[in-house]
Order: sequence, then C-alpha cells, then structure tokens
Amino acid sequence: MQALMQGKIVLVTGGTQGLGLAVAEAAAREGAAGVVIVGRSAAKAEIALAAIAAAGSGAAGNGAEAAGAEGTGAAASGVATHAVLADLSVEGEAERAVAETIAHFGRIDSLVNAAGATSRGTLLDTSRELLNDHLTLNLVVPFMTMQGAVADMQSRGAPGTIVNVITMSMHGGQPYLAPYVASKAGLAGLTKNAAFAHRFDRIRINGLNIGWTATPGEAVTQHTFHGAAENWLDEASAAQPMGKLGQPEEIADAIVFLLSERSGVVTGSIIDWDQNVPGAYE
Repeated sequence: MQALMQGKIVLVTGGTQGLGLAVAEAAAREGAAGVVIVGRSAAKAEIALAAIAAAGSGAAGNGAEAAGAEGTGAAASGVATHAVLADLSVEGEAERAVAETIAHFGRIDSLVNAAGATSRGTLLDTSRELLNDHLTLNLVVPFMTMQGAVADMQSRGAPGTIVNVITMSMHGGQPYLAPYVASKAGLAGLTKNAAFAHRFDRIRINGLNIGWTATPGEAVTQHTFHGAAENWLDEASAAQPMGKLGQPEEIADAIVFLLSERSGVVTGSIIDWDQNVPGAYE
C-alpha cells in the first residue's frame, strides 16, 4: 500500500518540538518528499532535522532529491528536510516561512499549523498584551500561512491539504484559558470559512481539537503555572479514562491521515480528538 504522504512537500509550524515534531516525523515515515519545520531555536531545529531524517529512513520511493541549501539536512533515504528559523510572533515571519518553503522546494502540498501559545489568563486578569500574543500566534499566524499556502496551490492549479491544530477547550474551556479559548475558537471558524471558500479548488482544510497532551511544553506549563509535582504526569494519566494523556505520536498519525488522500473528500471538519466527550455529564 502506498505511503500516505508519498512525494508530498509538507510545512509544519512549531515543528522543532512536541506535537509539531511528531507530525513532521510521521510525514517523513509516510514517504514525504520534503518536510519543512519552523521554530525559533537553531539547536532544537538541528536535533529535529536529525529525528525527521531518521524517521524517514525507512520510507522508500518518495522521489525526493537531496537538498543542498544551508540549514538543510537530507536523510540517506532521500527525504529532504529544511528548517526555517523564525519567531512567528513577529510580523512577516509567517509569510517568510511559506515563501522560503516554496523557494526551497518549489511548492507546498500540505500545511500543518501546530505552533501556538497557551499562557494562562482569565477574562478579568488578561491584559491586552497577553490577548494579542494569543491572537497573533493562534489565529493571525495560521491565517497568514494558510493564505500563502492556498495561494501557491491555486497558482499551480493543484489540490492541497491543511490541518490546523485547535483544542477541545474551544468548546468553552477552563476559566484561566480565556485568551487561548478566544483565539482557538477563532481558528476553528477560520478553518471552516477557508474550507468552504476553497472546496472547488480541491484544497481540503480541517481542524483537530486535541485534548490534554503529554508534551515537553505541557510539562513546562504544569510546573510554571500550576506548581505541579515531578510526578504530575503519572497522577494526571491515572485520572484519565484511558489511563494516559494524549500522545503526540498518536495525534500526529491522525493529522497525517487528514493530510492524505486516504481521508477522501473530508473538508471543513473540526474533529474532537479526545477521551472526554463535550456535553456529556455524569
């Protein structure tokens, strides 16, 4: 059976760590010809590129050419990788990430918006600055990367796929996530709007509402904002219906499925990917 991402060029924001890196690795495993990751840290990017190359080492026949640009690594399997070092909170950097991907690989076939902000704030104590931070990273950046990717797809008359990482909290969320919820709910609306607008371009755009997920970033959040103990993950996992938090690798597989032709005609869907059911009560 053909690999899900056979020969595709994939751009992943937030791809140097956590869920974004898991998505990039999954795309490489599924035969992507080129994977571009976006992040701020050169050190993390170097480690991530090696991991993506290793993940793609078993993917045969992806038709990729080894890339020779500075800051780029290519696995022996032929899966080419490239890192765009960018602070996406800075105006123009999201657009640059798209432009650099197109300049490097000639096109974008699939886009995943995995970068985002999750700082805490309630309705009453959130400053305009904090709100703007969330709106920028969780809504404006995906808007601009989608704009650039869709424009490229349209210019080539080619189909494409986009997945936006959203959150179960868009259904309402915790009181201390007010700016996060506001921005991610906006992203859900944008996902549907763009999917409808470009359905006849055969550009499929979907979103995944992820629940509580075990990532290095979540560990930092728990310690920083909630004074969590060192064994917080064990305690949190034990309290979940499935005995664990969401796993980045499992979520990445779902995202790659939505990016692939295997997900058929599905577009404009916001899928709840969690072990708890919104609207259900004991």
